[in-house]
Amino acid sequence: MPSRTFNVLFLCTGNSARSIMAESILNQQGLGRFQAFSAGSQPAGQVHPYAIELLQRNHFPVENLRSKNWDEFAAADAPQMDFVLTVCDHAKAELCPVWPGQPMSAHWGVADPVAVAGDEATRHKAFADAFLVLNRRISLLANLSFDKLSRLSLQTELDRIGQA
Repeated sequence: MPSRTFNVLFLCTGNSARSIMAESILNQQGLGRFQAFSAGSQPAGQVHPYAIELLQRNHFPVENLRSKNWDEFAAADAPQMDFVLTVCDHAKAELCPVWPGQPMSAHWGVADPVAVAGDEATRHKAFADAFLVLNRRISLLANLSFDKLSRLSLQTELDRIGQA
């Protein structure tokens, strides 16, 4: 794949934490090689305040983050996606949206910090854990040599990163 800017859509159900954090992380770490977006099949309608707080504390952009329906990206005038990555957690029996079409896709399941019950410290830790997993995976994605990978090799790498 030639060097260019890749459009990446992160999907989860609520689009209030995991996919939002992934969007912000990749837009910063991607250094112009990526344009990240996020959406949900059943958006919560607002970004969770713990996600915003965590991103700000780690110096990631939050200005344009908002919870949105994935229908925005299925419209005819929407940016064409090169990659669609789901970040919902199958292990918790959470429904994960499916994206039709031709973009490369992979499942990068991350436990839902919004679903964690407990005191404030426990809930903040759940958000920090999700952030760390996403940050590590996105760093691996951002450092791939796309121009040296065949489509099949790239799919293998995307799947491998989802296990990291």
